[in-house]
Amino acid sequence: MQTLDRDQVSLHMNATPEAVYALVADVSHSRIQPEVRRCIWLNGTTGPAVGARFEAVNNARRGPDRKNQPVVIAAQPGREFACSRTERFAGTFVWRYQFEPDGAGTMVTESYEVTRLISRLGWFIIGRLYGLRDRPTDLRAGMQQTLQRTRETAEREDGPRHTSFHASTSQ
Repeated sequence: MQTLDRDQVSLHMNATPEAVYALVADVSHSRIQPEVRRCIWLNGTTGPAVGARFEAVNNARRGPDRKNQPVVIAAQPGREFACSRTERFAGTFVWRYQFEPDGAGTMVTESYEVTRLISRLGWFIIGRLYGLRDRPTDLRAGMQQTLQRTRETAEREDGPRHTSFHASTSQ
């Protein structure tokens, strides 16, 4: 059985914290996240606010796509965006993006923390039915790809790209 607790990845972007926050907090930009097919705000919500919910449809390697309904738990423009996602058998994850001014740009950190563990049945489903046999590595690669895509979008008109990732893992 796999284990998860938390991980994070950081990447410098040549864009303001407010500009990067706007990209990340607009969940309709789900195309920047490799595992997310689409997201839509629910219950008449049109943007990020604490308590707002959205539906996320995640791609599956095998089997049906997975749907979940995260709730926004932090929405501070230019500083932090976070949401909590709970799925039956698959635990609770808090996904967080933090934005720190860094020279002429922003250091963006994406992280997750498991706040309710994935059940044995959940691990069976993740590993056997969906074919995700190394979830920590998959999630790290997804965070790196998400930040790279975010940077490309944020910097489209703003200059050179950097490729250094800063990572720390607690497992």
